[in-house]
Amino acid sequence: MAMKRKTARWTARGYSEAKNFYEVLGVDVEAAIQTALCTPLSLHCWQADDVRGLESHTEAVDSGGILATGQYPGRARTGDEMRQDLEEVMRLSPGVHRVNLHAIYAETDGRPVARDALEPVHFRRWISWAKTRHIGLDFNTSFFAHPLANDGLTLSHPDRKVREFWIRHGLAARRIATAIGRTLRSPCVLNHWLPDGRKDSPADRWTPRRRLLESLDRMLGDHEGVDRRWCRDAVEGKLFGIGSEDYVVGSNEFYAAYALTRGVILCLDMGHFHPTETIHDKLSALLMFHPTLLLHVSRPIRWDSDHVVLFNDDLRAVFLELVRGGALKRVWLATDFFDGSINRLCAYVIGARAVRQALLFALLEPTARIQRLEAEGRGGEKLAWMEQMKTAPFSAVWDELCRRAGAPVGAEWIEQARAYEEQVLRQRG
Repeated sequence: MAMKRKTARWTARGYSEAKNFYEVLGVDVEAAIQTALCTPLSLHCWQADDVRGLESHTEAVDSGGILATGQYPGRARTGDEMRQDLEEVMRLSPGVHRVNLHAIYAETDGRPVARDALEPVHFRRWISWAKTRHIGLDFNTSFFAHPLANDGLTLSHPDRKVREFWIRHGLAARRIATAIGRTLRSPCVLNHWLPDGRKDSPADRWTPRRRLLESLDRMLGDHEGVDRRWCRDAVEGKLFGIGSEDYVVGSNEFYAAYALTRGVILCLDMGHFHPTETIHDKLSALLMFHPTLLLHVSRPIRWDSDHVVLFNDDLRAVFLELVRGGALKRVWLATDFFDGSINRLCAYVIGARAVRQALLFALLEPTARIQRLEAEGRGGEKLAWMEQMKTAPFSAVWDELCRRAGAPVGAEWIEQARAYEEQVLRQRG
């Protein structure tokens, strides 16, 4: 107890000094904290169970290139266990949260339900839970890990019957998203990603894209039971993946044009580009034309491996761009990673806190001063101040943000996560 009081006094003193430092540079620290806390972050549910879902398959299915590695104890096996883990993540991570579901997390009470027959009732427990916690839900179609996706093609498949099945799945998801948004009185972002592509040197790149275009237009058109006020459709491109190393039908270029001409949201996943390519420079280019974007925050290593998000240069660069351009309110933020080789709760919290840290870091930059120096041709001073901010007393403001949110300060969360692992995760076998 004495140590806690001492830590609290140190934190308060550190925050006061840090606040003075930033305010001398023209930064409104209080406003930065409030914005960082109030910006919603949608937590993906699939880190809890290694993207296995809650379905029962009777046939062998391919993963569709989505693979979580590792056998660390404590994987969630039921919807109740997933929600339990997510509640702990939200307790240990400051700020406003949402939760992001995939269609494969329907709870059907042991009855097999085809993906094209899913209904809002199959997500009633998720919706009720979210309503009780006063959080929003987002949704995703699941065009993978299914017998009709085993050859790597879904909406661009040459067999019309296969395409029709996946179109019906997309429509079912849109009706579910509409019901979620309407019930929770918060628009539900419905993201559509599909693994369609070829492993090596296709002879025809045109025809699959024509089929995908036709399928998307049918799926994302106006339909009974779909209300665009509550269902916000997004499309997500990719450079390559397992089984589609040479050719992805739904590339970023394809979807950037599609979203712009069809009035849907373009999703940028931080791991869906060339291994040396980052997305921060794309934001100002795309937001010149697109009204909004969906960002999937991930961390690639050599390929789209969806590693746990860290407070690194790439992440900070993304939020600096959004803050400098006044575009923070034009993006939807969601995490997207999966790692079964470490304590899954730790992975969750590290990623969620890193996103919020990067946001706060960007909001504490004296942007007006730095941009003025650049406009005046004082590039050396501009660069010097950018470097100076890297060693500014950021951590004291972050600790204050956590304290105000009722979240653990500093490294306190690590011990609490270890206790949760011992008391909950390891009891799952």
